Amino acid sequence: MTERTALLRARDLTLGYTSATEGEFVVACQGIDIEIAEHEFVAVVGPSGSGKTTFLEAVAGLLPVAGGELSLYGKQIVGPSPERSLVFQRASLLPWRNVLDNVLFSLQAQKKLNAETRRRALDMLELVGLSHATTKYPRELSGGMMQRVNLARALVTEPRLLLLDEPFGALDAQTRGILQNELLSIWEKADQMGVSRTALFVTHDVHEAVLLADRVIVFSGAPARVATEVRIDGGRPRSPEWAREARFTEYCDEITALLHSQNADIPKKGDDR
Repeated sequence: MTERTALLRARDLTLGYTSATEGEFVVACQGIDIEIAEHEFVAVVGPSGSGKTTFLEAVAGLLPVAGGELSLYGKQIVGPSPERSLVFQRASLLPWRNVLDNVLFSLQAQKKLNAETRRRALDMLELVGLSHATTKYPRELSGGMMQRVNLARALVTEPRLLLLDEPFGALDAQTRGILQNELLSIWEKADQMGVSRTALFVTHDVHEAVLLADRVIVFSGAPARVATEVRIDGGRPRSPEWAREARFTEYCDEITALLHSQNADIPKKGDDR
């Protein structure tokens, strides 16, 4: 990064996993070079099975680096850390805890629960539009509401980097559209509350990537490399109306064409990483 200091840096990064069927090491990402600056929202798209989730898991510290460099503020990533919060596709809320207690759980796990952080949890629930639902249990929530709780739980620990693995992928189209627009709003409001606004977002949805991101990184087919990146000049603050502009459609068409140009191997069932 020339304009801003890099928060996350990958240099000649190689990642892989052990095949569940053959027990052999499979290279999922090779020669990955990526830099993400503070306050950027970066989306990663790529063919199915191209290693997007594998890359995100490595950044989260859930997968060891097989080669090259992966660092946060110049410090090698060797495992999970409170500096990085991961939002999965499914909310995975604890059914015996209400909404507030689910958000507080991450603070308890990090031994950071006190009066101040409890107030922060309430602020996060207000940020995601759930201040009215603090005493509800997961069984009483819609899928969209559960993902809002999931997002609040990730933000409350004040991570330097927010990692999102297709967080709206399991939702119906209408709910997904609503939450995409709400994430735009949350992204703008978070800065006013002093919450970190650096995000790495993995998605299959080109429309979603262009709607939300400052940059879209396009992965090649497996083993993944960075095929190209597209800077999105959508301005900030960004509104849902951005999706109705001609330039938005041009970006979507450009990225879709780039994706179609990649020759992806069709993954085996269960190996879509």
